[in-house]
Amino acid sequence: WVNGEEVLYHEIGHLPFQEEITSILNFGEENRITVAVDNTLTLTTVPQGTLDKIQTIDGPKIVQRYTFDFFNYAGIHRSVHIYTTLAVYVDDISVYTDIQPPKGIVYFNITYGGLPLENTEVTCWVTLLDADGDAISRTSKDDKNGTGFIGKVEVQNAHYWWPYMMHPNPGYMYTLEVRIETIQWGLHIEDIYRLPVGIRTIRSTNTSLLINNKPVYLRGFGRHEDSDLRGKGLDLVLVAKDYNLLKWIGANSFRTSHYPYAEEIMDFADKEGFMVIDECPSVDTEKYNDILLAKHKQSLTELIQRDKNRPSVIMWSVANEPRTQFPASAEYFKSVVSHVKSLDYRPVTAALAQSAVLEYGGQFMDIISFNRYNGWYNEPGRTDVIQLNVESEANQWNQKHNKPVIMMEYGADTMPGLHLYPQYIWSEEYQIELLSEHFKAFDNLRNKSFFIGEMIWNFADFKTNQATTRVGGNKKGIFTRERQPKAAAPHIRKRYALLAQEIDNFVLTKELDMYTAPSLSHVQNNRVEL
Repeated sequence: WVNGEEVLYHEIGHLPFQEEITSILNFGEENRITVAVDNTLTLTTVPQGTLDKIQTIDGPKIVQRYTFDFFNYAGIHRSVHIYTTLAVYVDDISVYTDIQPPKGIVYFNITYGGLPLENTEVTCWVTLLDADGDAISRTSKDDKNGTGFIGKVEVQNAHYWWPYMMHPNPGYMYTLEVRIETIQWGLHIEDIYRLPVGIRTIRSTNTSLLINNKPVYLRGFGRHEDSDLRGKGLDLVLVAKDYNLLKWIGANSFRTSHYPYAEEIMDFADKEGFMVIDECPSVDTEKYNDILLAKHKQSLTELIQRDKNRPSVIMWSVANEPRTQFPASAEYFKSVVSHVKSLDYRPVTAALAQSAVLEYGGQFMDIISFNRYNGWYNEPGRTDVIQLNVESEANQWNQKHNKPVIMMEYGADTMPGLHLYPQYIWSEEYQIELLSEHFKAFDNLRNKSFFIGEMIWNFADFKTNQATTRVGGNKKGIFTRERQPKAAAPHIRKRYALLAQEIDNFVLTKELDMYTAPSLSHVQNNRVEL
C-alpha cells in the first residue's frame, strides 16, 4: 500500500516485482509505504506446504508443515528500491550472443517505455564497450514509430566469456550501452542504460554440454542463501566470502538450490566466471493441479525475465525432487518444460530423486540430473555400496533417455570437530571417505562420455525446520554455517584442481599437499651410488 491505497500484490518469493506509483504519491510531502509479507505455504503455492491445527498449553495453534529440508524464512531479505525514470525510457533489453572465431556477435532487442503516443520518433544508439570502457562497436536507428530496435553489434578478435579455470581470463564482460533520444511536449528527453554482456554460446547434445563449442565438466555445489546471524538476509560481505571460498576450492559451478538467488550473487557469477544452474522455487512438487501449474510457470517466466541476459546461467532447473513417480507428473512437466522453451534457448533440467525405472519427468529434460545419498540415507555407514550404486544409476538414466547426466546431490551430514576412527557416520573422516568413493565412480563414468558433472550437497551447513534428524540444521556442508572449512575441504580442493588440470589444462600454481617428507621419486633421484 502507498498512502493507504493498495498498489500491488505479488505471489512467489525470491523474484523482483514492481509497480508504478506516480499518481499516488504526495509530492513534496511525507508518504507512507506499508508492506505485508506472508510465508504461509499451501498445496497451491510454490513451493508447497500444508497447515495443521495442534493443541498447546496456550490453546489451539496453526502450524506450518513442509517436506523440503531448509528453513522457510519470512520477511524482506533483499533490497527494496524506489526509483524514477524519464518520461520516455529504455524499458527492456534482451541479448543473445554468438561466436564466429575470432569474431563475437551480440544480438539485441530493445523496447521503450513511457511513450504517450503511437508513431513517436525515437533515435537509439547502441555502443559495445570493452572491459576497459573503450567503445569497440556501434550501431544506431532512427525509429520513426517507437516500436524498438532489433539489431546486432560485432566484435573482431572478441574476448569470449569462459568459466573459471577454463581460461586465463574467465568471466570477461563487455557493456552494452543503449542511449535513446526523443522529444515529448517540446522537451528533449535522453535516457541511457548500460547492460553487462558476456559473449559465449551454450548448447547441449545427447552426450555433452558445450560452452563456446567446448565440452564442460561441472564440479561444484548445491548451495543455500543462509548464514549465521543474518539467516537469509542479503549480506554482501558474505557474498564476497563465499565466492572466495568457491575459487579457493576450485569449483566452477553451483546450483541456486532451491530458489532464485539475489541479483548481487548472480552479478558475481557473471564477473568471476561461475556457471550457474538457475532453479525456480518448486520443491518436492506433488498433488498436481492447474492452479499450481499456472504459478509454477509464472515463477519460471519471472526467473527467465530477470536472468535471461546472464552469461553465467547455463541451464534452467524447473524443480527439485518433484514427485515424478506419479503418472500425472508427465503432462505437468511436459507443459512446464514447453513453457520454458518458448521463452529461452538454454537447456532445461530438474533435480530428480525418483528411480529411473519408474519416473515420468526425465523424458522432457535436455539434461538428466539426479540426487542420491548412497552411504547416508541409503545404506548409512556402508561406503562399499557407493561406487556400484552410483555407476549403475547413472548408466540407467543415460540408457533410458540418451541424454547427458549430472549427479546433482550427494553427501553426508558431518559435525565439525567430530573425529572417529574407524570412520563412523557424522564424523569428518566419514565425510571424506564417502566423497572419495563417489569420486571413484565419477572417474569411471567420465570415461563413458555422457557424464558431465558432480555437485556436492552442500557448500555450507544451513538452517532447517526442527527435526530429530537435524542437529542444529543440515550439516552436509563442506564449510560450516560460519564458513569455516571441515576436513573434507582441502580434500575436495585437491580433486577439483586436478580435474581442472586434466580436463581444461589449468596450470596449477600452488602445491596441493603440505610438505611432510621427501617423495620416493625425489629420494631416488638424489641417491649416490657407492
